[in-house]
Amino acid sequence: MEICKNFSFIFLGIFLVFCSALSADAEVHRHKFVVEATKVKRLCKTHNSITVNGMFPGPTLEIKNGDSLEVLVVNRARYNVTIHWHGVRQMRTGWADGPEFVTQCPIRPGGSYTYRFTVQGQEGTLWWHAHSSWLRATVYGALIIRPRDGESYPFPKPKRETPILLGEWWDANPIDVVREATRTGAAPNVSDAYTINGQPGDLYKCSSKETTIVPIDSGETNLLRVINAALNQPLFFKVANHKLIVVGADASYTKPFTTSVLMLGPGQTTDVLIRGDQKPSRYYMAARAYQSARNAPFDNTTTTAILEYKSASCNTKKCKAATPIMPSLPAYNDTNTVTAFSQSFRSREKAEVPTDIDESLFFTVGLGLNNCPPNFRKPRCQGPNGTRFTASMNNVSFVLPRNFSLLQAHQQGIPGVFTTDFPGTPPLKFDYTGNVSRSLFQPVPGTKLYKLKYGSRVQIVIQDTSIVTSENHPIHLHGYDFYIIAEGFGNFNPKTDASKFNLVDPPMRNTVAVPVNGWAVIRFVADNPGVWLMHCHLDVHINWGLAMAFLVENGVGELQTIQPPPPDLPFC
Repeated sequence: MEICKNFSFIFLGIFLVFCSALSADAEVHRHKFVVEATKVKRLCKTHNSITVNGMFPGPTLEIKNGDSLEVLVVNRARYNVTIHWHGVRQMRTGWADGPEFVTQCPIRPGGSYTYRFTVQGQEGTLWWHAHSSWLRATVYGALIIRPRDGESYPFPKPKRETPILLGEWWDANPIDVVREATRTGAAPNVSDAYTINGQPGDLYKCSSKETTIVPIDSGETNLLRVINAALNQPLFFKVANHKLIVVGADASYTKPFTTSVLMLGPGQTTDVLIRGDQKPSRYYMAARAYQSARNAPFDNTTTTAILEYKSASCNTKKCKAATPIMPSLPAYNDTNTVTAFSQSFRSREKAEVPTDIDESLFFTVGLGLNNCPPNFRKPRCQGPNGTRFTASMNNVSFVLPRNFSLLQAHQQGIPGVFTTDFPGTPPLKFDYTGNVSRSLFQPVPGTKLYKLKYGSRVQIVIQDTSIVTSENHPIHLHGYDFYIIAEGFGNFNPKTDASKFNLVDPPMRNTVAVPVNGWAVIRFVADNPGVWLMHCHLDVHINWGLAMAFLVENGVGELQTIQPPPPDLPFC
């Protein structure tokens, strides 16, 4: 007995030393984000854009795996604002997740709030962005998570690293754009430009001088951290004459594979190595739309940056006049290239995929059309054939509360804010990707959550529909990473498609690009208590209601229970 007691003390001592060694490396990074209007000139015109600390894009935050962040957000703008830390697991810290009226009430003009959380077990590239109306158009930045001290990348250390933030720019106030669409019921105006690190590039008017330059030198291997921060558009990305080696996505390492083109849905990140193995010169990096929705208007322009070899840097007029080499980008509707790219992703190691499933869910996603309400005049029903655009999951068009956040209502037991009857399967089975009856175009509005027991193993089939139009939907789940175990086209068939499941090395992501006219299957373990939004990351679709939320119950003990709300949590 004495020996056992001594052994347990020794084991406890070793464990405490190990824990203190880990925590000794961990740091707390403190930042202040001042959200305010700033004069930003693009496409020959100056706008009062909402920015963070006067920067567009906002500041890049750099931390290590295991570090904590404390970010004081001060709202000096005239709009409500929240900040979402896209892809951060937020273990037990749901109050810091950020989606407006889901985990917090917004920070009102003149107010402030401090986001406090730890990033644990994640490495690579994530990002942060506003999660309130369309402020995300200009309020966003990179979040880089490096390995702990003494640890290294699972690939040769690059000579340099460059965040590449792909964005979308309106030659207007984005808030006015979405408010006008909400008023009329029509689709919002498409953007006027795409951007790379905030700059449209020299194919647009008044943009040549500020075009982003990305340096490289002969023989170097550099890391590009590519983020699609666009509001409403999946994007192709390519570098002229250079191959890209994919090594990570959504802050998870992948088995390396080589490609000439990337496709990122809004919200997704991809880490790639690029080698300086071409003739020293200037090469365009370019991005333009992947447009999967038929007959829908879209921004068909192309943004560029310049990959410039240091030995070819431009100090002379002749050099500056030389046009960089342009890559050949895929056709706007090149779904074959998108499919080949998305199916190349594999986890670097054998994955711990849940196999015994407790919750088998089937979610349809897509658009819809609401009939014009009797009390609405014609100018308020400018959708197709005098309707108003809407969107839904399992025929429920998600409505955000206005007086409490969902997490606050759950934590405090406030009745009447939400219900927990979100359907786990479509209320009606139909030919999801065929000709859909017009009777199915009008979903039911509601604030419905789906309840999960702590630790339950969850599988979700996410099925695109052809209601109004089929489309590639980037579906993002807050608070979790998940494994994408399969994807395909047409209607998901559990009898035949289960044979396609990859339960060995599927990629881990936080945002899945559900194929146009197709489906994707994801799995995760519900080990993070709280209320977690799941939504399409095309912002126009979340405005229309393409969202739902999971209520994950507390488990047993403190480590399986969400932390209490912080004292400075904003009031509604």
